[in-house]
Parts: sequence; structure tokens; C-alpha cells
Amino acid sequence: MTTTHGCGEALPYDVFSRSCPSREALANVTGRWGSLTLGALREDTLRFNELRRRVDGVSEKMLAQTLHALERDGLVHRKAQQSNPPRVDYCLTPLGRSVADRLLSLIELLEERMPEIDEARREYDRAKG
Repeated sequence: MTTTHGCGEALPYDVFSRSCPSREALANVTGRWGSLTLGALREDTLRFNELRRRVDGVSEKMLAQTLHALERDGLVHRKAQQSNPPRVDYCLTPLGRSVADRLLSLIELLEERMPEIDEARREYDRAKG
């Protein structure tokens, strides 16, 4: 799939196309657990339970599925160490770090602008309620 964006440059993928594989990667990154997992791993290399505590509210099953998807997309590296008990660490790959950097910029923008978002929500609720 080739599409044209912006100044006429051709890109080989088009996330707006239903059959484009970039759509699945975007969903893995921007889904609730994917974005929070990438954000947490941007801070540090973490073990599974450390990551689960950092991403408050995620179930073991959802975190495992999220990590598998992000690992498959080349964003997260899983390193199993031979020790007793076994130890598994998760960290970002260089590609994952690049994606997480951009994602964290969005997260920081939203956190900074939350007073405006809260006010917009109140106005919306007043108008609809």
C-alpha cells in the first residue's frame, strides 16, 4: 500500500486503510494498556510485577497480552535470566523508545491541559444535563 501524505511524499503504509498492518500497530501503541506500558517502560526496565504495579488497574492477563503484542511489534524486549527464581525483565527497544518518547509528549500535553479539559467536560455536562 502506498499513499501520499502532506507534501506529496509517498509512504508505503496507510493507517486509514482497513487492511493496512500499521493499523494494528497503532492500536497496540495507543490502546489504554499499550500506551501506559510503553510510558512505564520509558522510565525504567521493569519486571512483570513491577510493571503491573506501575500500570495501576491492569490485570495480569491484559498486561501479558499487551507485552506480547508490543514485543511482536518490536517495541519491547523480553529478557529471561537464568536464576533461581527465574527473572524476566522488560525494556524498550530503540524503536520502542522512539515511540514512547512521542507518546510521552502527548501524555505530558494532556496532563498540562487537564484544567481546560475538565472545564470543557463540565460545560458539556451542563449543556447536556
